Amino acid sequence: MSVQETNQILDSARDRVRKEAAGVLAIADQLGEEFLRVIDLVLQLPGKVFVTGSGTSGIIGRRMAHLLTVCGTPSLYIQPMDALHGSMGAVTSGDMLIAISRGGASSEINELAKRLQPFGVVIVSITSAPNSALAQMANVSVVIRNTPEADPGDVIAMGSTLAVGVWADALAYALMVRRGHSWAQVLHNHPAGAVGQVTELPPDLKTPCQ
Repeated sequence: MSVQETNQILDSARDRVRKEAAGVLAIADQLGEEFLRVIDLVLQLPGKVFVTGSGTSGIIGRRMAHLLTVCGTPSLYIQPMDALHGSMGAVTSGDMLIAISRGGASSEINELAKRLQPFGVVIVSITSAPNSALAQMANVSVVIRNTPEADPGDVIAMGSTLAVGVWADALAYALMVRRGHSWAQVLHNHPAGAVGQVTELPPDLKTPCQ
């Protein structure tokens, strides 16, 4: 491989990182009314939070459910097609379903949300398509506005997936602060790995104005 080819590859890869980083950073300015409504709904929730999604949305959904739980909001990932084969019975009145779908047109996700909502399950959609069927049926629709070229060809979910992930991180963090979920609780529930070897508690979480 020539020096020119090497430089072209690195330039292309670096450009991809910058485009995706711009998409992630743009989420900071998108946190607003819907974000606060989701926080209030979760804090008032008598049940658990379930997160669903297919493909890359499913992967980020699993991550979201894990981090919400780690930060003090009990959550579980539910695979949408498996849910349509009976496991949706685990979701009951008083629970919340956070449904992640970039285009809002995944039939299995929409069918799951449609079947759960009449039974007192709060539906929160996270999508880039505000007029989609999923967004329209949700109690709260969170619209992620993707930056140009965040996804290659506007087809492959790369930057948009990271944007949803950082939105979910912001939610988990904000809920942890609001609940006063302590580091002692976090470490008690995470005894394995390097985290389990932490012996000194980090400083208490604070909002920027504190």
